Amino acid sequence: MLTTATNRQLLQLLQICDSNFPIGAFSHSYGMETYLRDEWITNRESFEEYIKAFLKGQFIYSDGLAIRLVYEALSTQNLEKLWEIDQLITVQTMARETREGTKRVGRQMLQLILDLYDNPILEIYQKRIAQAVSYGHPALVFAIAVHTMGISEKDAILSYSFSTVSSLVQNGVRAIPLGQRDGQIILRDISEFLIELYEAIKNLEEEDFGMTIPGLEIAQMRHETLHFRLFMS
Repeated sequence: MLTTATNRQLLQLLQICDSNFPIGAFSHSYGMETYLRDEWITNRESFEEYIKAFLKGQFIYSDGLAIRLVYEALSTQNLEKLWEIDQLITVQTMARETREGTKRVGRQMLQLILDLYDNPILEIYQKRIAQAVSYGHPALVFAIAVHTMGISEKDAILSYSFSTVSSLVQNGVRAIPLGQRDGQIILRDISEFLIELYEAIKNLEEEDFGMTIPGLEIAQMRHETLHFRLFMS
């Protein structure tokens, strides 16, 4: 049973979750830029509203639930289940830019983690991607990596959720624009929400995997046709 992280485990987790970890997340807004161009996001309050909608309406049923499912699969060494999750989370992403952007981030994260740490399961994952039988997704790469490090499921989901929000906030600070102070206020205010989000993820059924709010998917699709863009997706 995985318990509270040791000092070494905690430092390894912090490194992977750091915004300076070069996996390319800074170049993707995952629909936020569409709302920005439509002037639905104009300030800290409206941006925080978008982040909560994204977390509650899409993230919880995709990346968040994926990490829990990966942990369950790894507890029984069911690698075939990992490849099934990889396929489902990829093909369920309707927006092409978001789908392709997520694959790029996932593959970059996978290679970087393998450069830093030995991980036999990630090596298999990378070979499957090279053989075009798997796609590569950051939530799976992250979950496999930190599970091997001995990080608990709760710490994995909370840290990945916070890292996702942190990347979005940094992108919002640049694009809206917001001051760094406003960005830090959002991160402070969102912390309790992330704990509630984890409790919700614990109680989801596997059949919930892939649910989303249509408006978010449409915004992600519309991003492809924006005349002026700061982000790749």
